[in-house]
Amino acid sequence: MRSMDIRTKEQLVEELRTIRSQSWIPNARPGNVGGVGNTLEDLLGIQENNLPIPNAAEWELKCRREDSSSLGTLFHMEPSPRALKFVPKIFLLKYGWPHEEAGKKHPQNEMSFRQTINALSRTDRGFGVVVNRDERKIKISFDSQVVDERHSTWLASVREEVGLGELNPQAYWGFDDLIHKAGTKLKNCFFVIAKRKIENGVEHFLYDKIFMFQGFGGERFISAIQNGNILIDFDSRTHHNHGTKFRVRRVENLCDIYEVARVIE
Repeated sequence: MRSMDIRTKEQLVEELRTIRSQSWIPNARPGNVGGVGNTLEDLLGIQENNLPIPNAAEWELKCRREDSSSLGTLFHMEPSPRALKFVPKIFLLKYGWPHEEAGKKHPQNEMSFRQTINALSRTDRGFGVVVNRDERKIKISFDSQVVDERHSTWLASVREEVGLGELNPQAYWGFDDLIHKAGTKLKNCFFVIAKRKIENGVEHFLYDKIFMFQGFGGERFISAIQNGNILIDFDSRTHHNHGTKFRVRRVENLCDIYEVARVIE
């Protein structure tokens, strides 16, 4: 580990290449889900993502296990109209269904609204994303005609609660608000993907793929939603709303939203 000093992006790239060549490295924070990033920070001699490069406030270091099945969260942002508290007051109460742990881990009356939606297809409960460029809004849409027959009982409850038409009003994000939020969260960054293995009960990392992203583009971000590369994730239950998240399946899906997306060879 080297001492903290100012480095150029090119010097940081060379250090990342050196770390990649070191093969398997023990997790410096066993039991910590963030251990993959903490270990890399230790190797670089930095603290809490404090990158020692000029304009460091505009850069971040992100890290992810290659075998992680979870979606990558970009940021949280609740839909408008915010005064309606759309997720807990409308989606959960009017379109929700009994939580799978109701009467077990949670109270008997615990309801759930969990949907990961995109602009290319509908979920089996009929929810999807519509990018309306004329209105400059990302809208949440409901189509009862595509609900899977497995959910017929649930669909009957929706019919009784609100009817089977389109959401009225529709939850949405204005382009300008969404671009501003994304621009503050999706800074220029180095994104490192690590392979992992367990050896003698200890997790080890091989820092394998290195990406450099620079120059976030707001309209490119909207296009990534329209192309299905960015997903919107709802995860709410009666006693807790985990928040509405904008997410990606693969780091490669971020390439199109930056002016520069470079894979470090």
